Amino acid sequence: MTIKQVHDGLVAKEFSAGELTETFLLRIKKTDAKIHAYLDVTEDLARQVAAKVDAKIKAGEKIGLLEGVPCAIKDNLLVEGKKCTAGSKILANYVAPYDATVIRKLKLAGAVFLGKTNMDEFAMGSSTENSAFGPTRNPHDLERVPGGSSGGSAAAVAANECVYALGSDTGGSIRQPASFCGVVGLKPTFGAVSRYGLMAMASSLDQIGPLAKNVEDCRTVFNAIKGKDKMDSTSADFPDSSQRKFDVKKLKIGLPKEYFAKGIDLEVEKLVRAAILKMEKAGAKIEEISLPHSEYALACYYIIMASEASANLARFDGIKYGFSAGGDEKPETDDLLSVYLKSRQHGFGDEVRRRIMLGTYSLSSGYYDAYYIRAQKVRTKILEDFRNAFSKVDLIFTPVAPTPAFKIGEKIEDPVTMYLSDIYTVPINMAGVPAMAMPCGRAKLGQSPAQRGGGGLPVGLQIIGPHFSEEIIFAAGKVVEDLL
Repeated sequence: MTIKQVHDGLVAKEFSAGELTETFLLRIKKTDAKIHAYLDVTEDLARQVAAKVDAKIKAGEKIGLLEGVPCAIKDNLLVEGKKCTAGSKILANYVAPYDATVIRKLKLAGAVFLGKTNMDEFAMGSSTENSAFGPTRNPHDLERVPGGSSGGSAAAVAANECVYALGSDTGGSIRQPASFCGVVGLKPTFGAVSRYGLMAMASSLDQIGPLAKNVEDCRTVFNAIKGKDKMDSTSADFPDSSQRKFDVKKLKIGLPKEYFAKGIDLEVEKLVRAAILKMEKAGAKIEEISLPHSEYALACYYIIMASEASANLARFDGIKYGFSAGGDEKPETDDLLSVYLKSRQHGFGDEVRRRIMLGTYSLSSGYYDAYYIRAQKVRTKILEDFRNAFSKVDLIFTPVAPTPAFKIGEKIEDPVTMYLSDIYTVPINMAGVPAMAMPCGRAKLGQSPAQRGGGGLPVGLQIIGPHFSEEIIFAAGKVVEDLL
């Protein structure tokens, strides 16, 4: 059910919040052993909130749109008193001492938290195979990845193990899994949502956003979590654009020629172009544009992201919190430097160590100007490309990923091939603009006969807008949803 359907059912007393919560908890017990979307199911918290909502309904009080609606939270967002591992062994037993701002806002809205979802360790990955607690599987084909790093959240929504979920997006980590799992996912404008209480990976790129079953649900959750926060100096007041009327016949859509080039799966291109054609028939004007610096975005992203991740992860030293090689039980070492080195060696996985080393190298003396500063200069050029494009068009439509979901183990040994799955999403984070992934059809290539019978693998359309244009993105997405 969608958020609105749940809300209407609760108001009409067709079911109680308690009954709904128990139904979801039972479904998680039955299905999640195969999918592994959740790392921790917070049954006590879920039941506690559901009981409060039921008491409110019984007393004849009005309830908000998100009150009593079960959701899931990516495990790099702090929920007070609950484990928060970020998919890493180094934080296997870490318990959050406070709520992230988005969690506090959802608690005020009466959301029912079902649990914390699996993710690539410290959000570093595109497949949720890098989790220290095992991979998540795609509900549409259990042999395939759900995407990453918010793969657990996307899989939980797709498998009906929650109504909606929160994820984080640094280079495509909400949109790519949304595309692979056939759900809607939004990467908001940088600063539109407070990052306080999100475990930082790359602070100038990270953004929290919703994953949901349709565009309207995505909009509802975004409106609940957006806004300026005194605990996050990069957050901003969100301008009110609700009065602006949307007319698809006045919409100008740009298609960047760089995004429809060699390397894209033919079935993906066909489905994305079919969705664009329907928008054109509905009255939108389609125009080819160029984002010439996009080809450098991935290389620059992996310098900037790795540099910021290296600095952010320096705090995990085996002393303050988390796993320690010098712990009370069987300490491996007794001198301080060895505690640091051994704790990080055993606590971090391969991908995290790889990115720390890349970042440390990029920031080191003699290489800082050659790599990090140069990457930041190219980043400015990428932002200018988007500004120039949005002076001519209202929105940009592209694929989310060059292929549908790939098989588990297919790319894990080849990091460069894995990184290329983010080629269409990374430039958006570099520019700080908002983008939404939504389903636009199913690809039937490269599947077993059994899967072809099941309708194929989901393919996502990406709708990109200028800064703080989320309302226009939602309006256009709703039109696409109605046309498909």
